[in-house]
Amino acid sequence: MHCPFCRHTDTRVLDSRVADDGSAIRRRRACPVDSGGCGKRFSTVEQMQLVVVKRSGATEPFAREKAVAGVRKACKGRPVSEDDLACLGQTVEDTLRGNGWAEVPAHEVGLAILAPLRELDEVAYLRFASVYRAFESADDFEAEIALLRAEQPAGAVEPGDGGQRLDVPAQPVPVDG
Repeated sequence: MHCPFCRHTDTRVLDSRVADDGSAIRRRRACPVDSGGCGKRFSTVEQMQLVVVKRSGATEPFAREKAVAGVRKACKGRPVSEDDLACLGQTVEDTLRGNGWAEVPAHEVGLAILAPLRELDEVAYLRFASVYRAFESADDFEAEIALLRAEQPAGAVEPGDGGQRLDVPAQPVPVDG
C-alpha cells in the first residue's frame, strides 16, 4: 500500500478491524520513517466488490438500490415499508456474498430476491415472480399459487383471509330466513 502523503511504497499495518456490518475491513496504517517514509498514519477500508454479470456478458458493480427498485414496483400498494425493502436488500446482498460470489450472474440476483420477498409479502412475490420467470398465462399463476399453498403448514392462517384455514375451502354459511 502506497502512503497517500509521500507515496512511499511500503507501509505497515498497525491495526485491523471488521466494519460494523462485516462487509469491510478497516486498517490503521503507518508510513515507516526508518525506511525513508514520512511517518504519518492513515486508515484504509478494504471491501470485496460484488460484480453482476448481465445476460449480454457486460459486468457492473452490484447495487443494492437497483435490486430494491425492482422489488419496490412489485410491492406498490402493498403494506411493505421502505425499512422492509432496505432489510430485503441487505439480505439479498448478504446471501450473494455468503455464497462466495465474486461475479454473480444477473439470474442469481433474481433468485436471491425471491425467497426473502416471499417471506415479506406473497402478493408482491407473485408479482415479481411473474415478471422474473416470464409467466405467460393464468395457468402459470395458478401453478405458483399451488406451490405457495402446498408449502404452507397445515392449518396456517394468512393475514386478511378472514381467519379461514388455507387448506380447507370456504363453506357457505346457512342463512335462517
